[in-house]
Amino acid sequence: MGLMENLGKIFNVSLIYATFRASTPIIYAALCAAITQQANILNIGTEGIMLVGAFTAVAVSYTTGSWFLGVIVAMLAGAAIAMIMAVGHIKYNSEICAIGMGINLFAIAITKFLLNTLFHTNGTFSDPKIIPIPRVQLPFLENIPFLNQLFNNWCFTEWFVILFIIILQFLFYKTVWGLRLRAVGQFPMAAETAGIRVNAVKYQAMLISGLIGGLAGAHLSLGYSAQFVENMTNSRGFMGVAAMYFGGANPVLTAVGCLLFGFSDSVGARLQAYGFPAQFVLMMPYLVTVLVLAISMAIKLGAERKRESSLVTGDTH
Repeated sequence: MGLMENLGKIFNVSLIYATFRASTPIIYAALCAAITQQANILNIGTEGIMLVGAFTAVAVSYTTGSWFLGVIVAMLAGAAIAMIMAVGHIKYNSEICAIGMGINLFAIAITKFLLNTLFHTNGTFSDPKIIPIPRVQLPFLENIPFLNQLFNNWCFTEWFVILFIIILQFLFYKTVWGLRLRAVGQFPMAAETAGIRVNAVKYQAMLISGLIGGLAGAHLSLGYSAQFVENMTNSRGFMGVAAMYFGGANPVLTAVGCLLFGFSDSVGARLQAYGFPAQFVLMMPYLVTVLVLAISMAIKLGAERKRESSLVTGDTH
């Protein structure tokens, strides 16, 4: 009976919101990577863009007293970092993974330096002057305990990510811009022949990706928490890239992959309260990352083999 009671405390209604809450920054990061992947650019620098966005959001919110301004400036900072990557990769034909890893290392160093220089502290910066992203209270749900626990008091950017997944799904697969983006990613020579400015589309993808990466960081530091912690992204950018691979850069499927990370993180945090070793709990999101990548690669290889066998069958008949 004790085991069942403990399981009931771990797997209950609040776990659903906890899963979504833990998934939201990863979903933003994954969508940041999905946009560039559609143009055949692997945005490994998502982690660094997020970290710069997280610091900028806190710094601006603290200085101006406006969470909205913090989010906007964080998005612009993310876009600036993304455009540095874009120029290096598109104009100077540098290896995108090398640039991305450089950006990640730069982000850790610059945020640590600025934290020390501007706020004269190390590790963590929190202050009552930091205005967090507001939470949405829905009065009509207060009398329905189940729905109140599930949907009330969400952060504004948590609601927005759901809308953003739908918008991005529509843009990718139902608009001319989405068609051009996918054409540039899959058939760049054919796209160029058709009159599409390939490099211009790639720059657009990187710019939008940077804006979303900055928003991901702002949500992490002003929505998920109300502070900045050194390296607070904690590999969420890499998890987002793994989820993007899992979903094949499809926004809806990518978000499903992110929910796996959020679920493992939330369950892990609850298991720790019942005596599970902290090392095991901390390892769970990374195990899920490896598992998700392995599954997505297996699916991709299976699809390629099927395609090859169908071509061979078509040739013989």
